[in-house]
Amino acid sequence: MNLSRRIAATAALATAIAGTVALAPQASAAATASYNGVCGSGYKVVNSAPIGSKGTVFLTYNSAKGKNCVVTVRNATGKAVPMFAYLYVQGADEAAEDGGAYTSYAGPVYGDGRGKCVDWAGGIENQSTWTYGSNCGSLKAYRVTKGW
Repeated sequence: MNLSRRIAATAALATAIAGTVALAPQASAAATASYNGVCGSGYKVVNSAPIGSKGTVFLTYNSAKGKNCVVTVRNATGKAVPMFAYLYVQGADEAAEDGGAYTSYAGPVYGDGRGKCVDWAGGIENQSTWTYGSNCGSLKAYRVTKGW
């Protein structure tokens, strides 16, 4: 029996027993991650990408500091699983990355991105999303979603 039929059957039974029932709106089947603010004050989400069905990677920017920040957030907190957050600012000597086994998010990682293109990515377990040449004016970003 699908979920909506179960809800309807439960509501009908409860109505018969109690007389009246007020039902809450039906929740969506899968929660989606939202930005959790861990980059700090002044950082606003400027881009994001889903990581399969597991979560979302967020690219944020602080215009006062000229810095980007990336954080990967799971849809639901749970047992620690492999996750990563990645940021490379065009022209930088190296990328900033954070990876490990986490229960809710990976990152934050930072880079000085004022006036520069950025490559950013996030991964949760066997799914990842990579965006190349992003948030740099008229250039079109290139995104790759991978599962392994």
